[in-house]
Amino acid sequence: MLKLLLCLLFAVVLAVVILQLRQQRLELNHQANILHNKIEAQQAKLWSQQLQIAVYTAPNAISKTVGDKNLKLVPQSPRHVGPSNWMDSDQAAEEPSD
Repeated sequence: MLKLLLCLLFAVVLAVVILQLRQQRLELNHQANILHNKIEAQQAKLWSQQLQIAVYTAPNAISKTVGDKNLKLVPQSPRHVGPSNWMDSDQAAEEPSD
């Protein structure tokens, strides 16, 4: 009789523990879904901002803005005048100068 009561008690305790773990899993899944939705919303906002930046920095939009404002812009000259690629610079460094 005592063994039967102990088995029944442990079965009830085990059932309660399993139900509690299941509830925790469901709550964690819910929180993960909420975070995932927030991440997707932020990503959509970021994509929208990137699209706006692309529209405002398109060459035709920049030339229109420069033309509308009557800005007199000239291209900057390159700061470093030298070999056109890195292989030319290596060869120039290896050649002895007179």
